[in-house]
Amino acid sequence: MVKVDALHMHLKSLNGGGTMLPLYVFSGDEPLLMMEAMDQLRLTAKKLSFTDREVMVQERGFDWSTLMNAGQTMSLFGDKRWVELRIPTGRPGRDGADALKQFAAQISSQQDGVDGPDTVFCIVLPRLDVKTKTSAWFSALDHAGMAIQVDTLDRSQLPQWIAGRLKKQNQEIESGPEGQRALEFIADQVEGNLIAAHQEILKLGLLYPAGKLTEEQIRSSILKVARYNVFELTEAMLAGDLPRLNRMLDGLKGEGEPLVLILWSVTEELRLLSKLKAASDAGESLQQLMRTNRIWGNKERLYPAAIRRVQPVKLRRAMQLAAGLDRQSKGLHAAELPADPWDGLRLVGNLLR
Repeated sequence: MVKVDALHMHLKSLNGGGTMLPLYVFSGDEPLLMMEAMDQLRLTAKKLSFTDREVMVQERGFDWSTLMNAGQTMSLFGDKRWVELRIPTGRPGRDGADALKQFAAQISSQQDGVDGPDTVFCIVLPRLDVKTKTSAWFSALDHAGMAIQVDTLDRSQLPQWIAGRLKKQNQEIESGPEGQRALEFIADQVEGNLIAAHQEILKLGLLYPAGKLTEEQIRSSILKVARYNVFELTEAMLAGDLPRLNRMLDGLKGEGEPLVLILWSVTEELRLLSKLKAASDAGESLQQLMRTNRIWGNKERLYPAAIRRVQPVKLRRAMQLAAGLDRQSKGLHAAELPADPWDGLRLVGNLLR
């Protein structure tokens, strides 16, 4: 499985006279980045005469034989074909897994022509967990073509991503602290919502001419379109990033997210952090502990820093506070807590700084 950069290199080779692969598999949860990566591939395929497009969606009762037969069906107009299969859940089921393995074998057996395939298949999946990536059906697809993982954008990468997008439309932020504040302001306003971020950046291109943008122009133009989720909230908590945590709590409260769900997620994260800290302090391998407890992605980077930073007494206090907030949110008595449990969550975050 490769990253998007490898796809870009492949597209350059196609524009230089290379041939399309028979199969591309996209996996990711960030709609904008997925859409852009696939659009780039589709555009290149269209230039290479793959103009007859068919889209299938795997739903309940989906007939997997339609995928198997798609490669054998000729276009009515003699054009090369682009066949797209979307699997929204990322779980094809037992019959689907068997069909995908057969399909991958069929694709591999047909890779003989020097002119490349007459039909290109594109399979679209959500972000996959480690178990699915190592499954027999996905491994077969990866071997038969190119599997591209479209990663979500980490918060720390967002200001630079915004600067790159502005550069593409011949705009840039003024240099110095003012410019960095402007980039951070945009990132705070659009975090978790890259499609809206893209729209806000395009809006700047319409409002102002090419050249430098001032912090004042940015602040007067950018709307607050950030979206947050509980997973990102616990990441901010582990990072000890209290300003970001407070913004997320404000956003989640305003969006009406269930407090009980948020408290459950925070409590589970605190329990896991306490467990790993105790085991790590006892001499166990932290890397092995994270693998055993299925800690991946950004949290694989955040946990070691949190374990080093957080004092045991503060961690115990945070767990006691979270337990009290959980009782309070369910209407039970909990002494010495803020009247608003959302404010109590801010205190939990403060203990993990």
